[in-house]
Amino acid sequence: MRRATVRRLLAVPVLAGLLAGCGIRATEVPTDFGPAPSRARCSLTEPDVTSQSARAGVPVQVFLLCGSSLVTVDRSVRVPNGAADFERRVLVAQGLLDQLAESPSAGEKEAGYTTDVRGGMTVGGPGAKDPDDALRLSTPPGNLTSYALAQLVCTFSDSAAAEGDGSVILGGPGSDPLRRYECTDEVRSRPGSAEPPSSAVTDSG
Repeated sequence: MRRATVRRLLAVPVLAGLLAGCGIRATEVPTDFGPAPSRARCSLTEPDVTSQSARAGVPVQVFLLCGSSLVTVDRSVRVPNGAADFERRVLVAQGLLDQLAESPSAGEKEAGYTTDVRGGMTVGGPGAKDPDDALRLSTPPGNLTSYALAQLVCTFSDSAAAEGDGSVILGGPGSDPLRRYECTDEVRSRPGSAEPPSSAVTDSG
């Protein structure tokens, strides 16, 4: 009996050494690290019928943040029938802005989607001396975070609110200087560190 007990005691350090050699740390206390992290981040497996498809309106896409990049999600905006092209463009822009400022749905949050665009901001058409395709925000673009600016630029430039050339002219209220912003692959992949390239826009009048 004593010899068997000695053998069991000698086996303990040997087992611990084998576990350490395999990269497993021996412990006397059971450890629970919780469930494995989800691999579905930034991927919506099913359409969010509650918050997206149930809304009537013109189908659009907006750019939300997920991980360290921008990802498109489906949305819709309401545009009255018979609206003139100028009015329609501004209505689409405001609708897109409202969608960006809205909190992501439960399914989107679970998948890791967020937004840095804050509510209360409005967008209007060009001033008297502005180019026809200019949009003026109630908050100067320079006052936005790099994430929010990237979301706005990429969402607007890829929509009916802009001319469809991958860029959009934005300015703040009043006589705030206008700039033409571009949505590039680098901005989409690194919105926090790569601000949208921009160039000054002179008054057209």
